[in-house]
Amino acid sequence: MAVDTPVPANIAAFLPTSTPEAWLDEACEQIPAMLLDHANCELKAASTALGFLYRYPERTELAQRMSRLAREELRHFEQVRSIMADMDVPFERLSASRYAGGLRDVVRHEEPYKLLDLLLIGALIEARSCERFARIAPRLPERLGRFYGGLLASEARHFEHYIAFAKSECGVDEAEIDARLEELKAVESSLITEPDDEFRFHSGTPK
Repeated sequence: MAVDTPVPANIAAFLPTSTPEAWLDEACEQIPAMLLDHANCELKAASTALGFLYRYPERTELAQRMSRLAREELRHFEQVRSIMADMDVPFERLSASRYAGGLRDVVRHEEPYKLLDLLLIGALIEARSCERFARIAPRLPERLGRFYGGLLASEARHFEHYIAFAKSECGVDEAEIDARLEELKAVESSLITEPDDEFRFHSGTPK
């Protein structure tokens, strides 16, 4: 039975580009590879949240939220690993994808713009993950579809937290934030629509 998982309205409004149908078709053909990269993504998401704690420990509200986010991402990691174990999909560490590397490459080095870029990129990644969970869930076997559908609320919440902190923690006026966000959206859109040699959870159109 297909799982009905519409893309949350705030996510659909935020992302200027939808996941290509070709990626969805490829994901259905490569479920073990998708699960493996998803597990790696959850581990990296937890590490990213901890990175904010180490870089900005003096920012109390940000540190507390990122501590909770790291624990939640690790719980998702455990859930994906459990599904992988049931499907006999072995875990291995994967190198950073083109998507992650492409976004990391445009982060500015001076503060507060580094913090702003990291938070906005965090929002983009969470939004894209949410959109892909929603788009792929109806095409998957029921257990997997329900699992991915069940992740939508947390991913949308993480997206909202990243956006809120970008506006409250950086001391940058909203017009400048909006302008930078449009630049980063353009980079992200290219990464998920341009041809990609490697299939990953956030890869572009399969060649």
